Amino acid sequence: MAELSASVARLRRELAQHPAEFVDRSIAEEELAGLAAMVAGGTPEVRRMRSSLLLVAGAIGSVSALARSLAELRNAIELFGPDR
Repeated sequence: MAELSASVARLRRELAQHPAEFVDRSIAEEELAGLAAMVAGGTPEVRRMRSSLLLVAGAIGSVSALARSLAELRNAIELFGPDR
C-alpha cells in the first residue's frame, strides 16, 4: 500500500506541475484522485485500480515527462497481483 500511495501522490504532483494542457488531463486527474481515495480507504480493488491505470495511461501516455511516474504507478498496481 505504501508504494501505491507514494506512486499515486508522485504522479498527481507531477501532473499538477506540468505546464501543458491536453484534452484528457481532467480524466487523469479524476482517476488519480479516485486511486488516492481508494488507498486512503485501505481497501483497494485490483480490477478498479487496473481500470484507472488504463484511463490514466490513455490520458497522459503521450506526455513523455510523466512516463517514469506512470510506469511506477503501473508497477505498484501490479504488486497486488491479478484481478480478484
